[in-house]
Amino acid sequence: MSARTQEAKTMNKGSLDGAVVAVAGAAGPAGRAALLRLAEAGATVVGADADVARLAEAVDAARYAHGGATVTGETVDLLDLEATRAWADRTEAEFGRVDGLVHLVGGWRGSATFPETDIADWNLLEKLLVRTVQHTSLAFHDVLLRSDRGRYVLVSAAGASKPTAGNAAYAASKAAAEAWTLALGDAFRKAGGEEGPQTAASVLVIKALVHDAMRAERPNAKFSGFTDVAQLAEAIAGVWDKPAGDVNGKRLWLTPAP
Repeated sequence: MSARTQEAKTMNKGSLDGAVVAVAGAAGPAGRAALLRLAEAGATVVGADADVARLAEAVDAARYAHGGATVTGETVDLLDLEATRAWADRTEAEFGRVDGLVHLVGGWRGSATFPETDIADWNLLEKLLVRTVQHTSLAFHDVLLRSDRGRYVLVSAAGASKPTAGNAAYAASKAAAEAWTLALGDAFRKAGGEEGPQTAASVLVIKALVHDAMRAERPNAKFSGFTDVAQLAEAIAGVWDKPAGDVNGKRLWLTPAP
């Protein structure tokens, strides 16, 4: 039996049951939704964020919603490569494996016109949206390869493929993060050899996110084309439902491609 066939059989039994998934940026609305969905699917979920109080709330909410689920959280400086490597190593040592890293570290800065772009926005977004991807991918590369269903999932924006004048810094940051993640996917492809990749790096592409608090603040807004954080969480979990070769090195569009 080939490794690819074995992987498919494993997925049919439950793609996240017993899996260990790390979530970077777990305290935000998208992170909270991901913790809930992954725990519901049977995964042990290990969240990380820079905001201690919000992370504790997110972890408690996931635990409460799914009694018996193992959901933990810790403060990790993802701008520190060695600290990020230590997080990956601790997670594998404690739980025996790591089957996924979901990257949900976000941020946005923009301007009214292109000439008004503030380079300080790029400096910030490069750290939040690019550097954290570099560090998490480097830190979790080896541990994900040791999994029989390893996945690295980045959430990106359609603007990376069709930048607008006022979003130069944001679009460039997202495009860089996508390119880095697709390079990780190529590494996974090469590691798979003739059998094909057994570990995958995927990019989920949205227009923008919406959640209940945003709707409450703007009750008359339509949020046309936005992806609800619960829908995003469903798509994240769905990355494990397909063989690695079908999602590795791919942009998976949750909004129409530009």
